[in-house]
Amino acid sequence: MIPELGQFSLILAFCLSIILGAFPIIGAHRNNLLWMSLARPLTAGVFVFLGISILILAYAFATDDFSVQFVAQHSNSALPTRYKLTAVWGGHEGSFLLWTFMLAGWMLAVAIFSKSLPIDFVARVLGVLGLLCGAYILFMLATSNPFDRIIPLPPADGADLNSALQDFGFIVHPPTLYMGYVGFSVVFAFAIAALLSGRLDAAWARWSRPWANIAWAILTIGIALGSWWAYYELGWGGWWAWDPVENPPLITWLFGTALIHSLAMTEKRGMFKNWTVLLAILAFSGSLLGTFITRSGLLTSVHAFASDPSRGFFILGILGLAVGGALLLFALRAPLMKSEFGFDLVSREIFLLVNNVILVVASASIFLGTLFPMVYQAVTGDLISIGPPYFNAIFVPLMIILVLFLGVGPLSRWKRTSTAYLIQQLSKVAMAGLVVGVVLPFIILLEFSLAATLAVALGAWITLSIVKDISNKVSNKITIWQGLGSLSLSYYGMQAAHFGIAVMFVGVGLTSYFSSEKSVLLQPGQSTELDAYSFTFMQSTPVTGPNYIGDEAQIMVRRNDADIEVLYPQRRVYLASGTPSTEMAIDAGFLRDLFVTLGEEKESGAWSMTIYVKPFVRWIWLGAILMAFGGTLAAGDKRYRRLRQRRRIAAENEQISGRFSFIKS
Repeated sequence: MIPELGQFSLILAFCLSIILGAFPIIGAHRNNLLWMSLARPLTAGVFVFLGISILILAYAFATDDFSVQFVAQHSNSALPTRYKLTAVWGGHEGSFLLWTFMLAGWMLAVAIFSKSLPIDFVARVLGVLGLLCGAYILFMLATSNPFDRIIPLPPADGADLNSALQDFGFIVHPPTLYMGYVGFSVVFAFAIAALLSGRLDAAWARWSRPWANIAWAILTIGIALGSWWAYYELGWGGWWAWDPVENPPLITWLFGTALIHSLAMTEKRGMFKNWTVLLAILAFSGSLLGTFITRSGLLTSVHAFASDPSRGFFILGILGLAVGGALLLFALRAPLMKSEFGFDLVSREIFLLVNNVILVVASASIFLGTLFPMVYQAVTGDLISIGPPYFNAIFVPLMIILVLFLGVGPLSRWKRTSTAYLIQQLSKVAMAGLVVGVVLPFIILLEFSLAATLAVALGAWITLSIVKDISNKVSNKITIWQGLGSLSLSYYGMQAAHFGIAVMFVGVGLTSYFSSEKSVLLQPGQSTELDAYSFTFMQSTPVTGPNYIGDEAQIMVRRNDADIEVLYPQRRVYLASGTPSTEMAIDAGFLRDLFVTLGEEKESGAWSMTIYVKPFVRWIWLGAILMAFGGTLAAGDKRYRRLRQRRRIAAENEQISGRFSFIKS
């Protein structure tokens, strides 16, 4: 009976979503205050009922209710409790319920933190989000109900959760990624509301910027967590594989990066309004594209959910209606929007525009490489794959060009920048960056590589440009501390994000070209050498877990005859499914990782294993953390709080004035 309550809550949430998508929008069009005021309570209702649904599904997992088909497919009585609860998003139905619940969470956040905005605008925003939420719930009810029962004879036990998902990375990566994905729905709704109301001005951009920054920051962390999880869980030491389901988050992130810069231009300079609206639509489209690819079954991927074609067509319908309708509205409204111009070819406006174009071109190239195999198969019936060589050949040069402009943009001036001024500002930065790029990799790694030199030089180029820009801004202040205190959180957020890109660039370059690996067959007591490290296989012992058995190797790592660490890689077999799995052992460090994967035991008592040395690999995720931190700082700029306070005071004064007028009358 309890699962049926979960389904009933879904139905109620659907009904409220449809009402939310109709009455507030119509009320805004007719200037009906009562209908507009329904938006916030309806949003709270959608959130509550979706929350009840996901809690009931989690309860079904916790209590081993294998009469629920989704539970039977993705859980087992021996599964540890933490994985029983997180198995809620271990398959298609539950993950989409989590996706929709997070959308409801974003909706509730908009309802709570938008009290200073005009009520007609908020009504349109929440109405658009309500329509999206209703479409998602309808998709679940029609094709992907997580509460479907197995009738009349449920299994005695479940099939178990995929062994690769029984890991901490699975607990944190999908929710974070979904939260970032769905966050761009808010920015999309703000853009649609602006198009409907005809107020594509600086105020609209200012209202949208904090939401765009937060969504971008969360998505950055979500992608980084996925990269980190793949690095240690899949057993090959890779951090990015250009998998068809890895690519849509990156597409969305690139569009989102262009969007947050374009929103700044629209707010500060009144420029590129059409471009900004289009980027908001494209960023939202990227999130829906990821959902379609993951659940359509049209591409083979380690991330893809097993699904039937009806699901793919339904999601494609949502994608077509939402994005197609948005583009149609944009086409109708775009001629009415006027942007301010008046800048030279050498100006900060141009550099920001160039960066945006590069980001969009990079997104388009990834989009083409990801979807072309699907289109080719549909037309010819043959299977083809597009792998890393294509993506690396296009993406890497574009990112190098982007980084070059990244160092120039902050040091340029609005409207017009003298070429002589830029040369004077950047010549020493370029020379110092080149010196650092040549010297530093050689000192640390005792090797010379053109690729490593380029990566470090570009990272130094960004970092020194940041230092130069900050120095310029504080030079006319009485003290350095006074100058630093005069700069806004938005400015510090921008520089932190740019520094994160520099750190990531260095990490990617050095780990890509200086990593080493070695596959060996060792008996107890034998050693092997890799780079400056010695790895000695001491022994193997059997291990038993709550739902698995396996073997654990003991590997002594030494350098210069000194013990560094003992690593304990495992090879497991999960009892319910009989699936083998490897658990890597990693000695993590700021400058390098030592990584051992245990293979199979041979008849002689020897074990196969693969050993990796990964220099600077942690810098990739450190860069992502810095970027996310920068986005969060920018969203917390005090001018947004002051704006809310001013609007709240104005609204209160207007209300008091209205009451006074009523009393006088």
